[in-house]
Amino acid sequence: MDDHATDPIIIVGAGPTGLTLALSLGLAGVPVLLLEAEPGLHEESRGAAYHPPTLEIFARLGIVDEMRRLGIAAPIWQIWDLVDGLVAAFDLGLLADRTPFPYRLHLEQGRLARLLLDRIVAAAPSVTVRFGAAVVDAGQAEGHAWVALAGGDRIAAPFVIGCEGARSVVRQSAGIEFEGFTWPERFLVSVLALDLAPHGFANAGYIADPERWAAFFHLPGDGPPGVWRVVYPVPAAVEDGDALDPAAVQASLRGILGTMGVAPPGGVYPLAATSIYRVHQRVATRFAQGRLILAGDAAHLNNPLGGFGLNGGVQDAASLAEKLVQILRDRSPHGPLLDRYDRQRRPFNIKAVQALSIRNKRLLEESDPAVRRERQEELRATAADPMRARAYLLNTSMINAVEEAAAVA
Repeated sequence: MDDHATDPIIIVGAGPTGLTLALSLGLAGVPVLLLEAEPGLHEESRGAAYHPPTLEIFARLGIVDEMRRLGIAAPIWQIWDLVDGLVAAFDLGLLADRTPFPYRLHLEQGRLARLLLDRIVAAAPSVTVRFGAAVVDAGQAEGHAWVALAGGDRIAAPFVIGCEGARSVVRQSAGIEFEGFTWPERFLVSVLALDLAPHGFANAGYIADPERWAAFFHLPGDGPPGVWRVVYPVPAAVEDGDALDPAAVQASLRGILGTMGVAPPGGVYPLAATSIYRVHQRVATRFAQGRLILAGDAAHLNNPLGGFGLNGGVQDAASLAEKLVQILRDRSPHGPLLDRYDRQRRPFNIKAVQALSIRNKRLLEESDPAVRRERQEELRATAADPMRARAYLLNTSMINAVEEAAAVA
């Protein structure tokens, strides 16, 4: 018998992954203690696009209707060339027979986190959330795992799940390597209070160019028409402060949007916010080590081109919750089920998240003119053929990969 089988499961980190896992377990009646180092929910918001399989998870958790009310649906996404213009447009409506959500939904993850927390409070009384509770160490012994808090408290649990991001204490305490690399350039995010739709932009898309490639997507703001987030690379040699200088940001936007015919009103692009961050491609060598388990950014990091990171974390949480409920409800041995979680989620991440996000980045920044033309023609031909477009979308929407992962025994 496990020493602490009836104690709450401990989840470290109250981001979207940790909150999704806590809510999933709480709706099944599993006791959970969710520990978050910060005094409240994270306000910084990078991820904001949700693919159909992720929306299906949120539908089961009872928050998707509110997400749709607050968010922006993007059934069509585009690929542009900075000089040649629109290359291709893909319509997720082609997948209406495979998902009740044939679109991407855009909603900043800070708003998602609030919806998840509110749902926990309203519908999952077995979940306790503690803010200002920094975990500084974790470990395991026969029959239980444990965490140590900054104030000196030590708490035991049947399992500890690290959902606390790239610097995960749980991952480091478990001795799990975080293999991969960091891109030399950083990504700069500009949030524009400017409507790009009249210029032919769909609610989501990508702009290819060897030096000035970018991603863009439409987000809800304080009122219509919302805001547009434009993400572009900053060379390694440029200091953060120089890249964030308002004049430099305006010059970069003129080089991207201005080249595409989007002139700033009054000569200045109206900016609601800017930020810059480093981008990693890393995957943990294991997602479970005994009773210490990883999910979300604690287990995998990737560039944001395609919106796979946040979606992958939510899908980790749904998969892991299913196993933990089975372990606690049916008293199934935890080793085989957590091994299955690792077999399902780690290869999924390498194939569907790492490979696709790296491919997307390299497609956008390709410098060989002949290769660029070949890829453009391939994309045009794929978008023009409904059967080929459907097959392409089943991959880029994560539907195929999620189904393949779930089928792994």
